[in-house]
Amino acid sequence: MTATKPIWIKDPLAILADGAERGIVIQDGRIVELVAAGREPQTRDTVAFDAAQHVVVPGLINTHHHFYQTLTRALPAAMDRELFPWLKALYPVWARLTPQALDLAVTVAMAELLLSGCTTTTDHHYLFPRGLEDAVDIEVAAARRLGLRVLLTRGSMNLSERDGGLPPDSVVQDEDLILADSVRVVERFHERGEDAMVQIALAPCSPFSVTTSLMRATAELAARLDVRLHTHLAETQDENEFCQQLYGCRPLDYLEDCGWLNERTWLAHGIHFNDDEGRRIARAKTTISHCACSNQLLASGCCPVCDLEEAGVAIGLGVDGSASNDGSNLIQEVRSAFLLQRARYGVSRVSHKDALRWATQGSAACIGRPELGRIEAGKIADLALFRLDELRFSGHGDPLAALVLCGGHRADRVMVGGRWAVENGAIAGLDIADLIRRHSVAAAALRAG
Repeated sequence: MTATKPIWIKDPLAILADGAERGIVIQDGRIVELVAAGREPQTRDTVAFDAAQHVVVPGLINTHHHFYQTLTRALPAAMDRELFPWLKALYPVWARLTPQALDLAVTVAMAELLLSGCTTTTDHHYLFPRGLEDAVDIEVAAARRLGLRVLLTRGSMNLSERDGGLPPDSVVQDEDLILADSVRVVERFHERGEDAMVQIALAPCSPFSVTTSLMRATAELAARLDVRLHTHLAETQDENEFCQQLYGCRPLDYLEDCGWLNERTWLAHGIHFNDDEGRRIARAKTTISHCACSNQLLASGCCPVCDLEEAGVAIGLGVDGSASNDGSNLIQEVRSAFLLQRARYGVSRVSHKDALRWATQGSAACIGRPELGRIEAGKIADLALFRLDELRFSGHGDPLAALVLCGGHRADRVMVGGRWAVENGAIAGLDIADLIRRHSVAAAALRAG
């Protein structure tokens, strides 16, 4: 294979890195050099990419999502409801999901994420109605088509309405099947090492949709297979009360009893923890995905991000499902998280750089990928480049601040592992208009039943 020449991302308008005023040099999928003000690259034979009109940030990392939900955005039956009744309204619709519809939903979610500057995403897929047993396989194929780095979770539910849970019988599976398929997808798809493009984690949906037996067995299996663990926790007060009634303890106590409170685990939401629980999470090196838009739309509450960080908990960002956001735009999630946490903690404790840090370094910690999320020599070359030439940015002073404060929403260029996945605001080979048409037809069919 012929070696490619190193790329010099030259003279950016702004860059989220110290000592890189003149840009960075990329070679073989890695950042090999930061070029300080007044310097030239030490790397020889570079090919320059003129970044004078671009704000350069590490590729954004999405730590919580439900791709399939792009098919049920702004669904009338689920609007203006809190989490539990919202789920009850949507589960019957989601139960009709087909492989073809899922492929379209996943492609829409991944494309929207890429175009928003996201280079790595997770997905929490826990719905497996009959005929959709290969849902994770469908997601892997879509990620490979688009060139997006992914950590896909083999989710699960085995506690249905007849067992005292929330989901209908048609979307749950039995424990033996869940565990066997978890082994299958890890063995088939999970890649090791810093260059990994596809990884797998195990992710029972929530304490109110799986049995204690499955929670414990999943933790044991994740340890044996050496993969990460994910679930929803402490999203609403209703969940706390549910756990108290069903298990006689708070959700975090239940999680610890099931063998989950450890460094493999990252949790979605983490809103309703007390101070002692925050310290316990920090000691365990468990991490939290903050989902600002979803939490506001469902009125679930506000994750105490600064308090958790002060306790030592790493915080990442997640867009959450497109039925509770209702989008998959990660740079917009950065702005939402910034505004929500600024309103909670005040101007002296939350800056635009904090929000960008949550979406990069913090998110990298959530998914166990320290080689991502920073612009430093030796790190993976995952980058997002934004232009500030729209009306919304006119008159800006600080370009990095403008990206967050003025509402950046679409990247001009996105690099994943040293390769351009987005160029001039477009994903090569993807007909967006045709995708929207086919996805809209599938969504209408799902709603109609």
